[in-house]
Amino acid sequence: MRIKPISKIIALAVIAILAASSTPSLAKVIHRHPVAPTVHEDVTAVPLTSIHVLGDRPAPFALDARAAYMIDADTGAVLYAYNEHDKMQPASLAKIMTFYLSLDALKAGKITPSTDVTISENAWRLSMNDTVSRMFLGVGQKVAVNDLLYGLMVSSGNDAAVALAEYLGSTTDGFTRMMNDKATEIGLKETHFNNPDGLPDQGEFTTAADMVALAHSLVIHHPEALTYTSAKEFTFDKISQPNFNKLLLHDPRVNGIKTGHVDEAGYHLVASASSNGMHLLSAVLGAPSEARRVTESEKLIDWAFRTFVSYRPDLKKAMPRTIPVHDGVAETVAIGPNGEAAFTLGRGEETKVTVQFEPSVRYVDAPVQPGTQVGDLTVLLAGKPESTIPIVTKAGVERAGFFGRLRQKIGRML
Repeated sequence: MRIKPISKIIALAVIAILAASSTPSLAKVIHRHPVAPTVHEDVTAVPLTSIHVLGDRPAPFALDARAAYMIDADTGAVLYAYNEHDKMQPASLAKIMTFYLSLDALKAGKITPSTDVTISENAWRLSMNDTVSRMFLGVGQKVAVNDLLYGLMVSSGNDAAVALAEYLGSTTDGFTRMMNDKATEIGLKETHFNNPDGLPDQGEFTTAADMVALAHSLVIHHPEALTYTSAKEFTFDKISQPNFNKLLLHDPRVNGIKTGHVDEAGYHLVASASSNGMHLLSAVLGAPSEARRVTESEKLIDWAFRTFVSYRPDLKKAMPRTIPVHDGVAETVAIGPNGEAAFTLGRGEETKVTVQFEPSVRYVDAPVQPGTQVGDLTVLLAGKPESTIPIVTKAGVERAGFFGRLRQKIGRML
């Protein structure tokens, strides 16, 4: 008996469905981070009136993320911010602190880039876990610190984080205490770490403001950090992995720093970017997808470079290079800004700027300590004070002996 065409089609469809449901998967998908839910709830955009922009300018846009914070790294000026103090899981952003402590140890000479670290079973087990990011370390393997640092910041290796933590802190718990001590030292009041890799744990949290503060302290004390975080890929044991920070591939101005993701908090990106003498640091936390954390960060960075400039006045014209010293072994001492003399201005406002030095003393008495404040350098925009930076002594001057002081006193009387 022949089956009618329509019946034949139905029969074939049923067979195909049954076959598909019973056929095992041909390939296993490896997830570098915990698997995200299939459907994300949209992040409700905050009202523009809730967004703070430098100089009380109108907010240009809201971002598709739970929180955001951006500063001019040279001046510390906050360019854009909302929900920056809302606490959430840090995810792999915790590895920024693991990285920081490792660079501290390098600087202190406790380790060198070539120091070999023996990989423990704990670190190896993470390298075998296909739900987390890893650099594929082997148990008992000896791996140079420099490779672990690239594996940590490029491959986002949880195994690298544990390997470094165990070497520097004896145990991950000991290293975690070091992380929280460093957070206190830096002034991070809205952050608590429970482990060196950022895998979700109860009581672990951070904020956008704290993550930018951490990145800021990192690049100030360890400018070499950006060499690691700007690498677009890293190859270890013949396994090449691209940097999780895909913004590096989209914008040549970007030079790091770190991504993170857990289901509870969403997708994070702390970014560093430099262009035309301006250095930006931003944090976009809680974006709904990997793609959105990239597009929202890029939107913020592009807007900031188009809107602001880091203005550096000509100090030779603005203020004297020295100030007189009374009763010292030297008659003058060099003075200059306490830090970099840079001010954040709106692009195009440079022509409206005047700079004036306002001394607080006419001279200093020896002994003089470096860093003694002698006045302020004020930037005025259209005649109104815009920003001020302290002017301090750049060296010390010892007190002269009796006859030296007497000779100076006579000289001042004549």
